[in-house]
Amino acid sequence: MSKKMKNIAQSEVLTLREQISYQEGQIVSKTLTQNQAVSITLFSFAKGEEISTHESGGDAFVTCLDGIGKITIDGVEYLLHEGESIVMPAGHPHAVYGKEAFKMLLVVVF
Repeated sequence: MSKKMKNIAQSEVLTLREQISYQEGQIVSKTLTQNQAVSITLFSFAKGEEISTHESGGDAFVTCLDGIGKITIDGVEYLLHEGESIVMPAGHPHAVYGKEAFKMLLVVVF
């Protein structure tokens, strides 16, 4: 049976925020799985880095793992702190900004 998840240890207790590093002036991403039904990706944002406004074909569930991120959905801004989550609905314009250095888990369900 082939592994469905990649770039992450299996059968091991993990701390997700430790699975991706910050890099000055960059957004770093690590894809854990991606197929027609779901995409799971870890992201780290250096302070001030952003993914500009775009739309997704699936509902995007974001959980803050570290720091503070600003999520904008339909022009409304939300601050996301460690342990907090938000859903960016499919087809709605949204953006992500590192208000501080910020790590997140993104799960998109198509």
